[in-house]
Amino acid sequence: MKSRITITCIILLLGSAAAFSQSRNAPQSIISRTAIIKKYYDKKELSELPKGILLDLCVERVGVLAKTLPYIALATKPGITMIDFGIPYTSDYRKAYESQEENTKNYLEITSDYQKKILPYADKDDLIKAILFYENILKSLHEFDDM
Repeated sequence: MKSRITITCIILLLGSAAAFSQSRNAPQSIISRTAIIKKYYDKKELSELPKGILLDLCVERVGVLAKTLPYIALATKPGITMIDFGIPYTSDYRKAYESQEENTKNYLEITSDYQKKILPYADKDDLIKAILFYENILKSLHEFDDM
């Protein structure tokens, strides 16, 4: 009796996993879903933060920009797929997308490592200015759709 229950549970588990798993061939968002800023800051808030947090914010914003700027002619927010623009979802386009996604990932890893080594030498006020500048660019991307 226990073996039947165990087998039934295993079958149900595998069936639900198969039903809810994402297809590798399903269209993906042109802009990564991780290309978001959780909070925008003003100068006063940033000046109260320690330099280590400022470094992390700076690196995060550069990453979001790198994931967004190359695609502004198509989209400015995550969630839009190639199919939404009528781009054929063939293996050639999928390979091009996957290659671009991999190159962006590699670029961000290298850039992030570099920034984590070099940015600690930056003046705190200059880090704040950089963060505010990056945030202004990101805010203007949201207004881009209204043009």
